[in-house]
Amino acid sequence: MDMIYFDNAATSLPKPPAVGLAILEAINTFGGAGRGGHPASLAATRCIFRARKAVAELLGSTADQTVFTSNATESLNIAILGLLTPQDHVITTVLEHNSVLRPLYKLRSQGMGLSIIGIDQKGNLDYDGFYRSFRPNSKAVVCTHASNLTGTVTNLDFVADFCKKNGLLLIVDASQTAGVLSVNADKLGIDVLCFTGHKGLLGPQGTGGICVRKGLAVMPLKVGGSGFHSYSEIHPEGMPEALEAGTANGHGIAGLLAGVEYILKTDMAVIRNKELELTRLFRQGIETVAGVRIYGDATVPHAPIVTLTISSMDSGEVGDRLASNYNICVRTGAHCAPLAHVALGTQKQGAVRFSFSSFNTEEEIYKGIQAIAEIAAEGRAGIIG
Repeated sequence: MDMIYFDNAATSLPKPPAVGLAILEAINTFGGAGRGGHPASLAATRCIFRARKAVAELLGSTADQTVFTSNATESLNIAILGLLTPQDHVITTVLEHNSVLRPLYKLRSQGMGLSIIGIDQKGNLDYDGFYRSFRPNSKAVVCTHASNLTGTVTNLDFVADFCKKNGLLLIVDASQTAGVLSVNADKLGIDVLCFTGHKGLLGPQGTGGICVRKGLAVMPLKVGGSGFHSYSEIHPEGMPEALEAGTANGHGIAGLLAGVEYILKTDMAVIRNKELELTRLFRQGIETVAGVRIYGDATVPHAPIVTLTISSMDSGEVGDRLASNYNICVRTGAHCAPLAHVALGTQKQGAVRFSFSSFNTEEEIYKGIQAIAEIAAEGRAGIIG
C-alpha cells in the first residue's frame, strides 16, 4: 500500500524533483558563500543571491532585506529578542506556536508585559481584543498568519492597520502560509515576516528566513564570521549580513531556491486553489460522520488544514490506526500550540491534523475520508476508544 501523506503543515512531502537535484549539485560544487573569489565560492554566493531575490519576489520584500536562517524558530527568536525588551508590552494571540510563545515568555519572565488575544469556539480571533489590550508602553504585535492547529487565517489587514494607527511593530509568523497564501510584507506594512523553508516553500529542512522592513534595525541573535571586515571587533551592521553570522547553509538554500522557483513558475494561485479544493472535499466528506468534531471555521479564510477529534478517542491512537491500517500520515497531539488547545478544550485528548499539498490527489482524499469513517464506526462499536 502506497503511503498517503497528509502532514504538510509539519514538512511538505514530496518536494518538486528539482529541489533534490539542486541540493545534490550544490553539495558537489559549492564552496563557502562570500568566503572567496574562486569558482566554487562564487557559485554558492550567486545561488544565495538568486534565492534572496526569489523569496523577496514571492513575499513582497527586497533581496537585501531578506535574511536566511535555519528555520522559523530561529527567525522568530531573532525578531522577538532583537526588537523587544523587558520594558515593553507586547500583544499576541492564543493561536501562536511555541516558537512565538516561548521567546515572549522568556521576556515576560524578565518583566515584559504580555497580553494574549483569545478566540471563540470556532477558532476565530477576538479582534476587538487588540484595542482592549493596548497599553501606553505597547511596542509590538506578534502573530501567526495562519494557525497551525485549525488553519484559521489572521486578518492581517486589520492587524496591520491597528499597528499603524498605534505606532506598533508588526512581527508575523508565516510558517503556515509562505508559499501557500499570498502575502506582501511591504504593502501590508509588516516589519518582520518570519518563514520556514520546509513547508509551503517546498524546500529542505534547516532553511528559513526573515524579511525585515528597510530601515528597521534588529539586534542580531548571534555574531561571528561574515567573510569581510574581519579585523573589526563589531559584527557588520549592513543587511543582510548583520543577521547572518557564520557560513550559510548554501546546500539547503539551493534546494529552497528550487522550491520557490517551482512556486513562481507554477503560480501560487494555482497551487493554492488546488489545495483549498482538496481541503473542502475532505471536510465535506467527514463533517457528517458520527463522532467526528472538526475545529476551525470553514466560512472564513483558512490554510489547507482540517483538524478533528473522534468522540473521546485519544488523538495518538487515531493517528496510529491511520498509519498502521491505512498507511496515512497525519500529525496528532498538541502541535506545539498549547494555548489554542486549552481554548478549544482539546488539551488532554489532543487533535488529529490533516494538512494537504498540491501533490495530493482526490483519490487520496477519499481514502482519508473512508479511513476516518471506519475508525469512527469502530469507536462507536466499542472496538477502540
